[in-house]
Amino acid sequence: MTTTKFKGTPVRILGEFIEVGKKAPDFELVKSDLSTLSLKDLKGKNVILNIFPSIDTGVCATSVRKFNEKAAGLKDTVVLAISKDLPFASGRFCSVEGIENVIPLSDFRKTDFDKDYGVCMADGPLAGLLARAVVVINKDGDVVYTQMVPEITEEPDYDKALEAVK
Repeated sequence: MTTTKFKGTPVRILGEFIEVGKKAPDFELVKSDLSTLSLKDLKGKNVILNIFPSIDTGVCATSVRKFNEKAAGLKDTVVLAISKDLPFASGRFCSVEGIENVIPLSDFRKTDFDKDYGVCMADGPLAGLLARAVVVINKDGDVVYTQMVPEITEEPDYDKALEAVK
């Protein structure tokens, strides 16, 4: 079983975190305008999944800002900011912050995304929310980089994620 930590306390993750070398499972998540976006809609692009508990926390907001800045010049690359926040909250955040290089998506509807990617926290104060993780999918739909951030309150390794798409 995959684990992470929240303020030093171990947190179990439901299922197994997706591994490098696997085909990325398709998903359908909700955009700010309540339309949906699936992985198959992004065929032929590199896709960075920035997965986190809530846009309303400092570290999550910082990760969206940094990926927006750092991924701006990457050709054929899309960054998705994924949480269980309502689509309105993440859309509002991106609008206010001027985020243009990241697509906010919500997993608030009952989907298999959290199980298929192994990112749903099973216990702890944030149980039911998504753990902080990064998954990079290449143009062929293969998982080429993953990071389950070992401590929810810490930022992911942006440079390694971006290097995986270069």
